Amino acid sequence: MFDGYLRTVETSQTLLLNEQSRQLETSGTEVFKFGFGQSPFPPLPAAVEALRAHAAAKDYTPVQGLPELRERVAEFHRAAEGIDVGAEQVLIAPGSKLLLYAVMAAFQRADVLIPAPAWVSYAPQAKLLGHAAIRVATDVERRWRVTPAALEQTLAAKADGAVPSVLVLNHPGNPDGLSYSADELQALAIVLRRHRVLVISDEIYGLLNHAGAHVSLARHYPEATIVTGGLSKWCGAGGWRLGIALLPRSLGDSFKHTLLGIASETYSCAPLPVQRAAIAAYQWNAETQDYLAHQRRLLATLGTWCADELRASGLRIHAPEGGFYLFPDFTPHAAALHRAGITSAQQLCARLLGDTGVALLPGDAFGLPSQQLCARLAYVEFDGAAALQASREIGLQRRLSADEQALLFAKTQRGIHQLKRWLAAFQ
Repeated sequence: MFDGYLRTVETSQTLLLNEQSRQLETSGTEVFKFGFGQSPFPPLPAAVEALRAHAAAKDYTPVQGLPELRERVAEFHRAAEGIDVGAEQVLIAPGSKLLLYAVMAAFQRADVLIPAPAWVSYAPQAKLLGHAAIRVATDVERRWRVTPAALEQTLAAKADGAVPSVLVLNHPGNPDGLSYSADELQALAIVLRRHRVLVISDEIYGLLNHAGAHVSLARHYPEATIVTGGLSKWCGAGGWRLGIALLPRSLGDSFKHTLLGIASETYSCAPLPVQRAAIAAYQWNAETQDYLAHQRRLLATLGTWCADELRASGLRIHAPEGGFYLFPDFTPHAAALHRAGITSAQQLCARLLGDTGVALLPGDAFGLPSQQLCARLAYVEFDGAAALQASREIGLQRRLSADEQALLFAKTQRGIHQLKRWLAAFQ
């Protein structure tokens, strides 16, 4: 009855693909769920115990979050990543997605700069708020990284230079699993500072840097970098919905008050039991560091194996540096795929899913042209609890053997072999 008056909002392709995969599974087809990026690991045990202990807690909390939790978060990121932040600069929300939206919503008008490729929700959020979503071009040869030259070119081409610019930068990245070096961030900071760009640095995968060497942009551009994160990736607790934002002091109280005003009129606060669980999680102690070290070892081992196997099949692909994603470029197979009627990333993924049960997310979901034959692969199709236990029994002193990998990552390896056989059939 209201057709013609409603906003056009596409369903998140990540969630849609997950539902399609579930439906295919119910028909008896083995599905390799490489399209949905959810941590395979169980939450930190201390956090689970705290959640259980506070399950009956039901009160509203301060909009900004529990003071004790904000202090813990600040201490945690100071110790783990060297970010200069105090409790008064920490915001807590039911997921970092809402914090990204709140920062964009703080502006009456803004140009939101988003790399191509980048996570699927950044551009829809900007458009929902009436902002211009402007893509910053990257390419596989430059490891899908935003370069100072590309950023400079994008800023110079803006229609109205007086409109504030907000860059959303995600590293380690979704969909590519790649990060930025300190030198790369320093070079970007020079351009950002010259143009007075506010940056939302989505560092949700930072603690899953495979080398444990994540460098925050806030170390190089502290005056205008808002860091977002949460429990979903490093702590395996996506469904708990606990996000954090670290605000720079230089933004002042007015910006924070605007964010708190938006929060108070939308989500009110994060759930109290989950905030209590987060207090237990955000402790930079031996238990947490060991938990992270084994996750990193497992993800690095499997991600590198997947990248090597797919590269051997002729795909253009970079070994991951963090998180659990790969972003293969199928362009070297374009001629053969075109002969089979596959001319877009959507067709590529649909055909692959139907023929093999391998579920990938097409590159156009991340802002690339539909004809660019790229797709995201999330290598999380394994039992994270069993893998963590085995990794601890083996110890960090040696690498996982090929036999151990084949046992722990059997389904992921089987899915990669399916993908390779499918590609070979087109040759």
